[in-house]
Amino acid sequence: MLAAGLSGRGIGVSVLGPSAADATFGFGALDGVAFAPVEFGDRPRPQDLAAVLRLRRLLSPPAGQAERPDVVHAHGLRAGALTVLAIGGVPGRGRGQGRRGRLGRGRRPGLVVTVHNAPPSGGGASALIYRVLERIVAFRADLVLCVSADLEARMRSAGARRTGRAIVPPPDAETRPRVGRAPAGRPMILAAGRLAAQKGFDLLLDAAAHWLDLDPAPLLAIAGDGPLAGELRARAASLGVDAAFLGHRDDIADLLAAAAVFVLPSRWEGQPLILQEALRAGSAIVATRVGGIPDLVGGDAALLVAPYDAPALAAAVRTVLTDASLAHRLRVAASRRGAALPTTDDAVAAALAAYAQLLAQT
Repeated sequence: MLAAGLSGRGIGVSVLGPSAADATFGFGALDGVAFAPVEFGDRPRPQDLAAVLRLRRLLSPPAGQAERPDVVHAHGLRAGALTVLAIGGVPGRGRGQGRRGRLGRGRRPGLVVTVHNAPPSGGGASALIYRVLERIVAFRADLVLCVSADLEARMRSAGARRTGRAIVPPPDAETRPRVGRAPAGRPMILAAGRLAAQKGFDLLLDAAAHWLDLDPAPLLAIAGDGPLAGELRARAASLGVDAAFLGHRDDIADLLAAAAVFVLPSRWEGQPLILQEALRAGSAIVATRVGGIPDLVGGDAALLVAPYDAPALAAAVRTVLTDASLAHRLRVAASRRGAALPTTDDAVAAALAAYAQLLAQT
């Protein structure tokens, strides 16, 4: 979205990242956008040193070979930390001092880092590494944008001097008519996302075991794939829950239109795109009160429950299924909230404003 939007406004854009990202998103096929591969895995490894060196070469080309960027915008703590190590920077900076670090023989670009997720919790090695990455980004980035208020507070506590709220809107999609029931006439309860621990689908299956007495029995549909697919299927079978695991889907708008309730049982979220899509679709929403979810839904566009509480989640879903007036109020409020969400143009304009502010301060 940012690459296409910035290029469309006449900004020169280069995207640096794993080859798999280009294969998935087609950056190199966008008009005015260049793509250069920088390979790194899904977790910190010693091989990341090669990514740092390649980033340094790409961002500090020899004189006359390529133009140096004015701003580098990294997404995620790992990408942010790798970029910090590649381009430098100085801690303890004040206003107008953020670009004194040198990249080769020239002044380094301004560095913006968007933090999209909370680092792993707990005391393991992975959590420790991410805490180190968090502090590197907090101390060295010129601006840290966060997708939720709790992340913004966390980055300030880690030492970030300039923070702001990131705008991450869902892709524009056409509005579809509401169907409201699964094809077989049973109410469909829809959840969607990566089948990973963060998303809380295990808790949703536990909750589903509490509404087996409903007549007609709801059908739980979970769209998405991920590492816990087999484990979740086995859990559903052991609980006697009728759950359809749909895998990756490109028709989420149709599924939202057919669902009686949309459930987001996550343990943590920032600005989840699927929740924004559900708001725009006017869905009756049940979600957990974590991360950026309360800010997205406001006070009346969803029933919110505490995370990790399967009985409370089950009770909220049951209430929506059995109270038609409540379901209607939720859908109306969701539609109203969805219509007010930021657009892709808003997100691109906000990014440009952040870049311009950085450049103006040097």
